[in-house]
Amino acid sequence: MSAHIANGRLVVWLTLFIGMMFQIMPLPKMVEAWRPDWLLMVMMYWAMALPHRYSILTAWLLGVMLDVLLGAHLGIRSLALSLVIYIVVLLCQQLRNYPRWQQSLLVACFICIYHAVIFWVQFVVVGAAPFNVDMFLPAISSLFIWWWVFWVLRNMRRHYKVR
Repeated sequence: MSAHIANGRLVVWLTLFIGMMFQIMPLPKMVEAWRPDWLLMVMMYWAMALPHRYSILTAWLLGVMLDVLLGAHLGIRSLALSLVIYIVVLLCQQLRNYPRWQQSLLVACFICIYHAVIFWVQFVVVGAAPFNVDMFLPAISSLFIWWWVFWVLRNMRRHYKVR
């Protein structure tokens, strides 16, 4: 394995690690409900950019790690993350060609699907998960942050020649 390939993988896993850290970082109560889904956005970018290397298995592993870090029921976020990344990988050719504003709208839709799946599984497994419209607030904040996330990750991918 060449050093170039190893550096590319290191860059991707480093960005995924940073996304995980932003996802679990404590925030003030006022903005906690608006926390963007950093890990999901970073994973969506890599699934669109390199769908043959970072897709459903990567999403599942990161989801299990996120469940462990959050102390949630094991497998809930991994199922939701895997489902959303599966959809992104299916549509990656079309998503790449959309302008950024359409991509950000679709990212918001994917994040709504992610939170709806988490709610549904918690409702089925736990049985008493109350429905709250606030669970869709991260989709709104992620809608505006997607432009920046895409720009940063694309520049990193080009600078480090990640393939």
